[in-house]
Amino acid sequence: MANLDAGGGGAGSAPNRRMAERHRCYIGLGSNLDDPRQHLETAFEELAELPNTQLLARSRLYASRAMGPPQPDYINAVAALETTLEPYALLDQLQTIEQLHQRRRNQRWGPRTLDLDLLLYAQQSLQSSRLSVPHPGLAERNFVLIPLLDIAPSLQLPDGRVIAELAQQVGNEGLWPLT
Repeated sequence: MANLDAGGGGAGSAPNRRMAERHRCYIGLGSNLDDPRQHLETAFEELAELPNTQLLARSRLYASRAMGPPQPDYINAVAALETTLEPYALLDQLQTIEQLHQRRRNQRWGPRTLDLDLLLYAQQSLQSSRLSVPHPGLAERNFVLIPLLDIAPSLQLPDGRVIAELAQQVGNEGLWPLT
């Protein structure tokens, strides 16, 4: 059974009413170690099982050249969720899924079994040491923008920029759809 208190909040009607609000969120998925395609397929299933959350859509899988140090190419995708979880509770759930996939945070932009990034949370903008939404770099990364186009072609960022226009600006060099 779903834990309705997963997003925090205390007694009283206002927090409970707020927790019941459903928020559209977008999650970036990436992997380049230990059967990346399988890690992403399993992660989609795990996202669909999150408490108080529904998996609405998933993009195609894309291969992309890795950023950062020399390493294998990535497989990337994006998922659309609707959730009553608050942003930090959702982040906790995403990090739990990463841990199930033996995610190690040894090197910035280094290889990984699974990376789950909270790209967008409704039309909110959040900045803290733990979470930045919209995700930093989202507007410059074709491996995020092109999969977003698959599932939300008219999506806009909180600042009004349109995903389709951003994707056209960055192009698709180094990115190719998988069959």
